[in-house]
Amino acid sequence: MQDISSMKRSDFYYELPPELIAQHPIEPRNASRLMVIDREDGKCIHDHFYNLCNYLRKGDLLVMNDSRVIPARIYGKREDTGSFIEFLLLEQKGNDEWEILCRPGKKAKIGAKFIFGDGLIKAEITDILDDGNRIAKFLVSKGNIYSALDEIGQMPLPPYITEKLEDKERYQTVYSDKLGSAAAPTAGLHFTKQMLSELEQQGINTAYVTLHVGLGTFRPVKEDRVLDHKMHSEHYEIPERTAELINQTKQNGGRVIAVGTTSCRTLEAAAQKYGGIVPCEDRTDIFIYPGCRFRVIDGLITNFHLPESTLIMLVSAFLGYEETMKAYKTAVEERYRFFSFGDAMFIAVRTKDDNKK
Repeated sequence: MQDISSMKRSDFYYELPPELIAQHPIEPRNASRLMVIDREDGKCIHDHFYNLCNYLRKGDLLVMNDSRVIPARIYGKREDTGSFIEFLLLEQKGNDEWEILCRPGKKAKIGAKFIFGDGLIKAEITDILDDGNRIAKFLVSKGNIYSALDEIGQMPLPPYITEKLEDKERYQTVYSDKLGSAAAPTAGLHFTKQMLSELEQQGINTAYVTLHVGLGTFRPVKEDRVLDHKMHSEHYEIPERTAELINQTKQNGGRVIAVGTTSCRTLEAAAQKYGGIVPCEDRTDIFIYPGCRFRVIDGLITNFHLPESTLIMLVSAFLGYEETMKAYKTAVEERYRFFSFGDAMFIAVRTKDDNKK
């Protein structure tokens, strides 16, 4: 592979037929397909997610992001003119203030006031940030901002999903718990509660971290040179119990498997800052790309990501650049479903004791 300092965004481009972009979640959740790749020999197996247990072994630890998506897309009108406005709440900045994306932006000048849900939510623009995002101060007439969003808000589905989502819970993992994300940690969407219970019965452990998926989900890589890209900052937390399980798993020779790129970023950011996994609450703007050294994870469960995105760069760092681009080419040829509601990939080193298909 070429030196990362010379790698371009275009090096991570691949051709994707539009019909392979999954527009709706599959039923049941774990019926999605699963591509299993051995990091050591590159062997590729095509299976289904409900057979994930065949590629795990007793003592493995799945680390999952329990962040819950806020139904943060709201539609309203400008108070004085009645003209249309759309807000997407990204991150809470104070008791009543949030950083938001809005359109059309020209209507959202400082001091502009807006009404949503027949007055359930009112908002005033208090600041315009350098990147064009706004800070808005909210007033809720009943309950709090979260209950109001639950009543009138819509899930902030990515722009490549054009079909309406009938059930909001299908854009949540079954273990989601802590409100705060602007997008789902999609690798976890494949798990069912029954599957998690069965994995536990087989001696496969689970632990949870929290990383609230924020603005970066909506920000493409614009710089031609990979190293010129600046990551967004996100809040994360590693509970004491999770830190204990990770360290015990390592000591016992088990594998720590990140469910999703957000879990991976959380663990690797903490290890980079603290020299290992400890209970902590912090923010990170870690950018993982080919050449980065992984300190914690031994395996990664992830979906198939957008061309030229930081997520495919992270996968390339773990699996290897050539191997990743080859896997994506294979996924297109085998008609896998891509992106948020698409199929999954499991990358890890298998042993002689693992399933041989």
